[in-house]
Amino acid sequence: MRIAVYVGLGVLGVVGGIAGSLIQAGWSPLGLLLSLAGAAALFLGGALLTRSRAGVGAPAAGWVLAVLALTGSRPQGDFIFATGATSYIFLLGGMVLAGVCWALAPVGRPMFWVPPERLPGARR
Repeated sequence: MRIAVYVGLGVLGVVGGIAGSLIQAGWSPLGLLLSLAGAAALFLGGALLTRSRAGVGAPAAGWVLAVLALTGSRPQGDFIFATGATSYIFLLGGMVLAGVCWALAPVGRPMFWVPPERLPGARR
């Protein structure tokens, strides 16, 4: 079951990378902020769902694979990413967000963890 969750998160990362790539240039500058916020929510949501750093790694790997696949141009001259600041901010910002979410992933405790001394009826 856990492997299916990670595969699903990887697929969501691919979809998020494709959607973010299309949105970031289309609605400038709001599209850039929206696409980076979506990527951060996807990465952090994966960490919260699985309570592991692999929960960040699976969607981040899918996101990076999708975005890097879209950076190339076709022989006809078509491309997704134009040379400009927004494209570079999206590419590097998404990778930095993945690293930050990986570092801040809450892995050592359950989602709604309460210290034992704060539980009702605990002796003080």
